[in-house]
Amino acid sequence: MDVNGTEVNGTEVNGMHVTPPGAQPVVSRDARTGEQRELGTYETTPDELTALVDRASAAADALAVVPRERRADVLDVLADSLEGDRDALVAEADRETALGPERLGGEITRTAYQLRFFADVVRTGAYLEATIDHAGPTPMGPRPDLRRMLVPLGPVAVYAASNFPFAFSVLGGDTASALAAGNPVVVKAHPGHPATSDRVARLAERATVACGAPDGTITLVHGFDAGLRLVSHPSIRAAGFTGSLAGGRALADAAAARPAPIPFYGELSSINPVLVTPTGARADADGYGQGLASSVLQGGGQFCTKPGLLLVPTGEAGDRVVSALARAIERASGSAALTAGMADAYEKGVTARSFDAAVRARGQGAGTGTTRPALLEVAAGSLTARLVDECFGPLAVVVRYDSEAEAVAVVERVEGSLTASILTGGAGDRDLPAARAALTARAGRVLYDGYPTGVAVGWAQHHGGPWPSTNTLHTSVGATAVRRFLRPLAWQQAPQHALPPELRDGASLVPVRIDGTLVLPEG
Repeated sequence: MDVNGTEVNGTEVNGMHVTPPGAQPVVSRDARTGEQRELGTYETTPDELTALVDRASAAADALAVVPRERRADVLDVLADSLEGDRDALVAEADRETALGPERLGGEITRTAYQLRFFADVVRTGAYLEATIDHAGPTPMGPRPDLRRMLVPLGPVAVYAASNFPFAFSVLGGDTASALAAGNPVVVKAHPGHPATSDRVARLAERATVACGAPDGTITLVHGFDAGLRLVSHPSIRAAGFTGSLAGGRALADAAAARPAPIPFYGELSSINPVLVTPTGARADADGYGQGLASSVLQGGGQFCTKPGLLLVPTGEAGDRVVSALARAIERASGSAALTAGMADAYEKGVTARSFDAAVRARGQGAGTGTTRPALLEVAAGSLTARLVDECFGPLAVVVRYDSEAEAVAVVERVEGSLTASILTGGAGDRDLPAARAALTARAGRVLYDGYPTGVAVGWAQHHGGPWPSTNTLHTSVGATAVRRFLRPLAWQQAPQHALPPELRDGASLVPVRIDGTLVLPEG
């Protein structure tokens, strides 16, 4: 379906719509009842995909020269449109995901906020890295006039995530940052919430048209095959993905195998280790136990930053941390998984890991398609490779260590993660410096005395980490997320009229480094 609500998959013959041979209908599933309904559209065919990417390509040149202020206005209007349809969007997303109105309403608020945040990023212009070196003598000889800044890449493919039907979907962070950078976006809808995606895409189309943005600024495709073809289309210049390690690896390989490879930015797998120091365990055993449980259970354990591996010291204080954690897990109810397949994979993951560790606690019984919380416990010396693999859902593994050497040995078995958390006894706690250093080397964000679920949108945020949490040094959250979808371009001896406004002589429109000195805009 095209984002304006008209079907593009198929052809018109004598005024009647003809479905392409073999086309599969797009189906929306009720996450609570399992009831399915067809949406009246079909998975995107190869010809339709080509047509949609061609539209995005045609929009790219026009969008790249849209003044920054107008581009920021588009992002603001998208935020307003999303919030204006809040009730209907929440109802549709809750039917498809069972995440609940409160969680989904908060996610719409976050999504609108990050759209407006990127509008502010665009208006300041600092992301352009504008730089001017005037012609002049140097110890190496005469230097020509050189001017450099970052420019849009072109059409970007965005793959919507299962666990965030708004914040990492059609108008999520990847789309917002790509639009902020000046690129059109082709979104591959997630099959877990296709009706929600269609509704968001239609309002996005209306909003961009109302703002005068080029046709093809945002388009939507459905289907597994369409997703594979999208990353390989020669007009796509970059891709952003949030999902499984296997799915991301397949897309990354396809992006690298193209005749002209493109950057692929994947958020993939993360176990997000937590280290409770001995002093921290003695200082607040009950508080840390309950806090860890809340973080593990948040969103049904389906957050990318869920803490999955918890290092707790042996001894009485550590026992109290684990006991508080276990009590909270035992009281917790099962949650609806985003898809039936995810629920099945979760339970199989818990069962397999139970052969390697003691089952310390299970939550309340769960029905079909739901996940029952679980807590496993193992001694540091008995830790297996399976226990340090991510299990998507409300499962955490407690690893008991009795020395810093054991804690370091455990951390060294952990692969790269989005986050690492250290729960201490306060600012004076200097326990386990080697273990802390080992954690820092494996994470993109290190938290002290806090829990990783929750990723603030801000200028200093970094949401990424060493492989396999991501495959890039860039962030997918925060101001510098736009850097993924830009490339540097330098102009040498260019006349003023050939330069972008931000690089012309005169009053600085954006922060610009001129002959080595940073010059800020006036006013």
